[in-house]
Amino acid sequence: MLKVPPALNRDIVVERDVAIHASDGTCLLTDVYLARSREPLPAILMRSPYGRRGPYGTMARLFAERGYHVVLQSTRGTFGSGGQIDFDREAGDGRSTADWIIGQDWSNGEIGGFGGSYLSFTQLALASTRPPQLKAMAIGTWGAERRASYYQGGSFALDRALGWTYTICHQERPLAFVRTPLLARRELESAFAHLPLLDADVLAAGQPVGFYRAWLEHDQPGDPYWTPTDFRPLLRDLGIAVTMIAGWYDPFLPSMLADYQALRDGGQTARLRVGGWHHTSQDLFRYAIRDALDWLDTHLRHQPPPSQSPAPAPDLDPVPVPVSVRVEVMGGGGWRALPRWPPPFSIQRWHLQPAGVLATAPPPACEPDRYRYDPADPTPAVGGTSIMNAGPRDNQALERRPDVLTYTSAPLATALEIAGPVTAELHVGSSSAHTDFFARLCDVDPRGRSVNITDGLLRLTADGGLTADGGLTADGDGPIRIDLWPTAHRFGPGHRIRLQISSGAHPRYARNPGTGEPLATATSLRAVEQAIHHDPPQPSAVLLPATDAR
Repeated sequence: MLKVPPALNRDIVVERDVAIHASDGTCLLTDVYLARSREPLPAILMRSPYGRRGPYGTMARLFAERGYHVVLQSTRGTFGSGGQIDFDREAGDGRSTADWIIGQDWSNGEIGGFGGSYLSFTQLALASTRPPQLKAMAIGTWGAERRASYYQGGSFALDRALGWTYTICHQERPLAFVRTPLLARRELESAFAHLPLLDADVLAAGQPVGFYRAWLEHDQPGDPYWTPTDFRPLLRDLGIAVTMIAGWYDPFLPSMLADYQALRDGGQTARLRVGGWHHTSQDLFRYAIRDALDWLDTHLRHQPPPSQSPAPAPDLDPVPVPVSVRVEVMGGGGWRALPRWPPPFSIQRWHLQPAGVLATAPPPACEPDRYRYDPADPTPAVGGTSIMNAGPRDNQALERRPDVLTYTSAPLATALEIAGPVTAELHVGSSSAHTDFFARLCDVDPRGRSVNITDGLLRLTADGGLTADGGLTADGDGPIRIDLWPTAHRFGPGHRIRLQISSGAHPRYARNPGTGEPLATATSLRAVEQAIHHDPPQPSAVLLPATDAR
């Protein structure tokens, strides 16, 4: 199913519950997958908070059968490892484990890292200790700046924060693999609706959870709480070969693209693959396994790079090794090899017009469009990077809500391909200085299905700092710039381009209460009146990166 190379050796012995001690004496339980011959081989280190059985054990065996010893460890506070979850200790815990590995008679002195999401966080944490034995990493769906994954556009990623809290606190219950999917949606829905957010963890997890509360309480940019797990300063001189897997619908995409650029600017050995995936896509998982095997074989087993990587498959195009970037152009554009990201593009300005029209011509003089946002009935998240319903979705029902404005182009005579950053430049008005604006780009097919391509949100505050001129003016008007997720997409002939404007995507983003109360402790909700202006000196528009990625 994974279309990986054949096994080199199926004679694997598994040593379970091996005790490796961190520098403070904490016992970290570890499963070790060894070729029975115990010959010196490179080791793959996987440090996970999600246990050592199930898919993680399967992945460990898969690597062990293909020329590696594998060390699969439960991070502190999970699945028998001592202590409590502590993000700041992942660096030291990883280094203690890496040093233990090279002291074993089966180690050849070289280590590679593998795993997406939190397992990529633990890889970067280990890399921050500059271990000489770490030679290669296969990173997926995680960025070097941890704070950025929780605070996007100035708002708080509520569903991701509470969803992860729920998972961690319930994953070791009896029959959790059955109970959690059945109960999560019901239990989390009540937590998402609860105020104040600070104690929503009690509804989600049944108890106060320290790390969730710390995320909420340390909400300001530059807060030193986040500094120990900000690994961006490492990237320019990392000295470790890195392959990166990202998804157009993954919450970590903007950070990963920035991380890749930092690696390339520093002259590091790095490559990037981006597909039309969300955080838990099965296709992403399959691709990541194959991509990692290819990368680690080259940089740990020192095999000549294959002419094609990963192996060809009908759904995943082959990737030539010399190409540093390969992206899937959604909308049927296929996979494209690029020398860099983003590729060359020209900006097309599509202006918001009266009567819900989107066009390249400037709009005529007209009254603004208005809507009312009520945080007591928040505009829901539909698809996108939400954890509970991620990816592309039909948005027609969402677009019928009175708190969602849409602007739609005429059917395209010829295809339009975009690849790069997407931006909405809006001239807005609001009855509150504390409000959000959400912009979403959709592809409307000839049947009328409106499928989300990319989106972004911007939170405005009375003290400004997020808008071009420091915030809304005293009368509630001002220009704003919303950075949507970068994307690559083909709008086919006969399709229409649509821009949505609203003021939320709950629970993907915590709703803005409209009162200016602190994020963690706000309890009051106030509805706001919003306006989108069309004809100031710079009309409202969405900026599309038109390109020919071929």
